[in-house]
Amino acid sequence: MTTRGITVLAGGLKDTRDITVRAEQAGFDAAWSGEFLNRSAVVSVAAMAAATSRIGVGSAIAYAVGRSPLVLANDARFLDELSEGRFTLGLGTGTRGMMVGWHGVTDPDGPATRMEELIPLLRRLWHLHEEPVQHEGRFYSCNITPTADIEPPFRPDIPIYTAGVNARMIEVAGRVSNGLICHPTITDTYLDEVARPAIEQGATKTGRSASDVALKGVIITAIADNAEQARREAAAQIAFYVAPKAYTPVMEASGFGAETEAIQSAFRAKDHDAMVAAVSDRMLDEMAAAGTPDDVRDQVARLEKRYDHAALYSPSFTLSPERVDENTTAIIETFAR
Repeated sequence: MTTRGITVLAGGLKDTRDITVRAEQAGFDAAWSGEFLNRSAVVSVAAMAAATSRIGVGSAIAYAVGRSPLVLANDARFLDELSEGRFTLGLGTGTRGMMVGWHGVTDPDGPATRMEELIPLLRRLWHLHEEPVQHEGRFYSCNITPTADIEPPFRPDIPIYTAGVNARMIEVAGRVSNGLICHPTITDTYLDEVARPAIEQGATKTGRSASDVALKGVIITAIADNAEQARREAAAQIAFYVAPKAYTPVMEASGFGAETEAIQSAFRAKDHDAMVAAVSDRMLDEMAAAGTPDDVRDQVARLEKRYDHAALYSPSFTLSPERVDENTTAIIETFAR
């Protein structure tokens, strides 16, 4: 059975905390906070964990670049302790431009290889109480010998999920992580023809089973009494994600090459209305749940079957903060148990 969560990517720290409390009261299984130019996943998850007692909390995603392995390991260690074992560390690298421009990465090549070096290193750092950690790799260097006793972490093995869009990045999950965070624009076709084979390939290379890798989906969810309004809001978020050229191969593999070309052309012209209009009904139905509460219940039930865990997520592109909050409240109320 698919578990259900909610993803918070908009609003301030108080909003994030309050949404998580309401989601816990409504019976959601997990709440996730992302990271962006003006948003810290680490601080957000700390606030979410401190305000709740049952719901799972996770970063989806925290940037795996810009923090040293030791800082990242300690952030995760303390978030897991604060949540009493409810934490999942979701990591991603962002785009090449983000790695360089936002985080000052001097070697942005090989992001998948970077993740495959980082994740085992994090796990070794969580066992620093057992032995020193010495590591010399392509991307990371650690030489740590404790000079005093170190307490073991709350859990010695914190779950790590990795985000991936292209096949090589998805393969990372198969090789070294506990789960794949699927992009909101993923489709059944892409899952079957690209993602699952990539996980299988990665798992085979490291002697694991693909069944060891959970699939976490993010479902764009828009609810309104006016179904067309909700569909337009969801279409705007899809267009926002598809606008970068990096997503062209992903969309073409799912059969949406023509729509993607039109969206990207409108994006270059800074025509938001044309971007939204270029999202076809078929594209919308495969990537989002949008409409009245009854419509969305049926659509989520269909879409979440793809995943082990599905996190519902309010669109925010072109929406006011008040509308995002209203929609998030509607999501919680619609799916309250």
